[in-house]
Amino acid sequence: MRVGVMILPERRWRESVLRWRAAERLGFDSAWTYDHLWWRSLRDEPWFSAIPLLAAVAASTERIRFGTMVTSPNFRHPVVLAKDAITLDDISGGRFALGVGAGSTGAGDATVLGGEILSAPDRAARFSEFVALLDTLLEQDVTSYQGRHFSAVEARMIPGCVQSPRLPLAIAATGPRGFDLAARHGDAWVTSGPADFSRSYTPDQFHAAVLAQVDGLQRACARAGRDPASIERILVTTDMTGDVLRSAEHFVTVAERYAKCGITHLVVHWPRENGVFAGDPNVLEDISREALLHVHSL
Repeated sequence: MRVGVMILPERRWRESVLRWRAAERLGFDSAWTYDHLWWRSLRDEPWFSAIPLLAAVAASTERIRFGTMVTSPNFRHPVVLAKDAITLDDISGGRFALGVGAGSTGAGDATVLGGEILSAPDRAARFSEFVALLDTLLEQDVTSYQGRHFSAVEARMIPGCVQSPRLPLAIAATGPRGFDLAARHGDAWVTSGPADFSRSYTPDQFHAAVLAQVDGLQRACARAGRDPASIERILVTTDMTGDVLRSAEHFVTVAERYAKCGITHLVVHWPRENGVFAGDPNVLEDISREALLHVHSL
């Protein structure tokens, strides 16, 4: 199992860079950030744009893999996003992964460009186009496409990705249509537990939901004729996962539990001073020193 850290894009770069470099120094395998214009309960707090932030991360680190978790079609177009992703892949020497999702209505930026909130079926259809077009753009030098939600007219992606055949796509999904997308196009699948963010779940309920989702992904892989082991399975932990960062020892217990149900990459939030994801950042030092080696062996 690999371990990653989610670093929210809320601090000025002179402070933020210290966290990204620390994640690398501490031996974490990956570091991620949200790609929103603002986010939920932090909508009126400082918040920076993910793409230029990650360009600075690419130039300020050497080893750690990094990416968006996740980018959506709420305000991103596949052509521009593919060009940005290829640039990040180049700056980093092939360390960038593009996490993508359908785009929630609760984060706050679903209507910022003036559009209406789409129904669940329409969001799923838009996401299907978004992923398929991204996949094509990242593999081809020139792409033309005309769909219901997106179009591309001789879109050029030269010189292409550093990683071959393209940079990794990590596809967030909690239901059958999303699982099918991940099975067809994904190098990784992403979940943050139950799909309904409007209610609370106990750690056991959270675990049961993830277990059912892993089963759904495996069935989608069977339909697509794909080996499920070829898809990395990423769990982004939340408060409902349980107090994952209570201690290094408890972190190992959580990691072992999710390794048994098929998760291969566990992502924790860098502890904030207060509010959502609040905690003691020193626990990351403890995990680095006392837990990473064991978790990597799972």
